[in-house]
Amino acid sequence: MSVFKVSRVETTPFDGQKPGTSGLRKKVKVFVQPHYLQNFVQATFNALSTGKVVGKTLVVSGDGRYYSKEAIQIIIKMSAANGVRRIWVGQNGLLSTPAVSAVIRERVGADGSRASGAFILTASHNPGGPTEDFGIKYNMENGGPAPEGVTNKIYENTTTIKEYLIAEDLPDVDISTPGITGFSGPDGPFDVEVFDSADTYVKLMK
Repeated sequence: MSVFKVSRVETTPFDGQKPGTSGLRKKVKVFVQPHYLQNFVQATFNALSTGKVVGKTLVVSGDGRYYSKEAIQIIIKMSAANGVRRIWVGQNGLLSTPAVSAVIRERVGADGSRASGAFILTASHNPGGPTEDFGIKYNMENGGPAPEGVTNKIYENTTTIKEYLIAEDLPDVDISTPGITGFSGPDGPFDVEVFDSADTYVKLMK
């Protein structure tokens, strides 16, 4: 089992990381700047109570637009460093927003675990591609988007952030094949489970 260490990376705030109800949307060239995505993800973890992060299960997936696969790996590494117990990823990182909501509400892991939230990588109908849009939003344990109180706290955190936590030595996870990859860190085990993207949603629709 691969063992990872937690790194604290110094950073400085970026202007304009204020999420709306549909999350944070910017051009890909903005998101790929060093520390940009990491700042926003750490600001989100810091806005949530410890009880919604440490030891919990989170979903990370999206609409498959440009930069999604790199972003998923970054969020996995940051989740590990922030004490998350397991990450669920739709196969190839693909889950529609309604499917993510269904997974949060309905899916039960083999060990009885349920998701307490999700990072959704989407900019909805906005065009995707290297010169187009990318987006990220956080959905809560009820499957719905983070309320204004949480998004305001995320934004406040982005204006004062000084560091983020990341397991830089955690190897990239193969998200193309369903299965569980196990790791070990300072807080104990950390797993990434890749699952059939349509399974939970199809069951719900039936």
